[in-house]
Amino acid sequence: METITLVLVMFVAVILSSTLVRMLPIPLPLPLIQIALGAGIGMVANWRLELDPEVFFLLFLPPLLFLDGWRIPKEGLFRDKGIILALALGLVFITVLGVGYFIHLLIPAIPMPVAFALAAVVSPTDPVAVSAIAARVSVPKRLMHILEGESLLNDASGLVCLRFAIAATLTGSFVLTEAVVSFARLALGGIVIGVVVTWLITRLKEWISRQYGEETGAQILISLLIPFVAYMLAEHVHCSGILAAVAAGISMSYTELSGKALAVTRVRRTAVWDTLQFSLNGMIFVLLGEQLPGIIAGASRVVQETGHHQPIWLLLYIVVINLALGAVRFIWVWLMMRFTLYRDRPTTAASMWRVAATTSVAGARGTITLAGVLTLPLLLTDGAAFPARDLAILLAAGVIIVSLIVASIGMPILLKHGLDLPAEPEHALATEQARKLAAGAAIQAIEQAQHEMSEGKPDADRYIDAASRLTDLYRYRIDTQVVTDQEEARQTAAQIEEIEQRLRLAGLRAERGELFRLTRTGQLDEEAARKLIRQIDLLEAQYMV
Repeated sequence: METITLVLVMFVAVILSSTLVRMLPIPLPLPLIQIALGAGIGMVANWRLELDPEVFFLLFLPPLLFLDGWRIPKEGLFRDKGIILALALGLVFITVLGVGYFIHLLIPAIPMPVAFALAAVVSPTDPVAVSAIAARVSVPKRLMHILEGESLLNDASGLVCLRFAIAATLTGSFVLTEAVVSFARLALGGIVIGVVVTWLITRLKEWISRQYGEETGAQILISLLIPFVAYMLAEHVHCSGILAAVAAGISMSYTELSGKALAVTRVRRTAVWDTLQFSLNGMIFVLLGEQLPGIIAGASRVVQETGHHQPIWLLLYIVVINLALGAVRFIWVWLMMRFTLYRDRPTTAASMWRVAATTSVAGARGTITLAGVLTLPLLLTDGAAFPARDLAILLAAGVIIVSLIVASIGMPILLKHGLDLPAEPEHALATEQARKLAAGAAIQAIEQAQHEMSEGKPDADRYIDAASRLTDLYRYRIDTQVVTDQEEARQTAAQIEEIEQRLRLAGLRAERGELFRLTRTGQLDEEAARKLIRQIDLLEAQYMV
């Protein structure tokens, strides 16, 4: 009962954090506020939430990685695949080897395999914190796509490296050639399983929907289960469950392009996944804060593991590790951008420095780092305590907090005057053309349906009038979306669309307000009111996207 109460309190803290982040005058990352609230809970409550590392990993990571793969813009991912792969794979391996060896030299009490494990968990970046800052600071869209792509893939590469480091700690041996072959098998197996699981499940549910109809609740539940099925199946056959979840999410985005799901299913499913993402991300950071008092309380014991007697050494180690991570990231980013984004584009050294510095500062650590470090085993195979586990958790928590603070302070400063970054291709004309073609298809379908529905009926004029009103709306949309190379004409069309949107929203809100008034006064029953209001809400939602 105490555990359930504590979990509910932590959910309340997640809700409260979303309000506080909007109230604060400075753009603090949401994760920092959640960590602070969790620390407050930890200091007030006498309970501690204890989770088995494997259970913690299973509950939090598959759905988050699946959703990242599902929603990441694929066009940007493939266009900048060179720099993204360099950051997500090359940078992770260099960080694990270089920073891991550096940590062992800095703190000899941490064995080499454990140092590599710690470097592996602090190598993945977290786009959630950067997105929170980007809401108040203008981050170039192309840079955000690069950071999102890096985060999606380095989650998997960092956690696979963690797995090897833990295995080396438990077995006491590590062979590079075996590790490379094993990595390839883990990666390919996980990717194949993720793709196959998603394809089979979506094909099965589409067949059932065609034969017996579609149930929205069941469709949403299926989407929630896919990442867990892919993850658990991959782990069962000793492949990468992390990569399986990512591959399942990317595959889901392509299978959804068939457009066979009902509109109401997509609307409700999006709401469910948004809530799940917000809840899981928030709970992880609140959990970190809730664990901090206990971790800090044992600081004296942890300090003794380092061979010192003053807790200040822990803070020094955290700062130095962050500096090492930042230096490695900056050098690698600068080199890779020189050979990818700026290979055929001349630029000044100052511009390159600012882009590399911004990309480096934006590499804040968060969800995956915390989830990964908490999965360190409690015991070795012989029953002895896992070496330096508490110290690794404390250092990883410190890296998360410091990197979030640096990102919240550094990004606004570096982005103050913009970045000289190659722009993404302009999609405005393509979007207008697509909407025009879609409106034309709608007119054709309406005219055909009207003809089929009214043929041979005495009230055919009613069908003609209804079709005329709808086609007039679509024709007006085509007329106001003039596709032209003239910037002024495009701006005029955009202004007309904005005016129309604001007028439509005003009408919809007034309509809904009147329905609520009629329901309150008993002039409209609740069931009918709920249906009418739902229709208005869906209409309003399409203008709020």
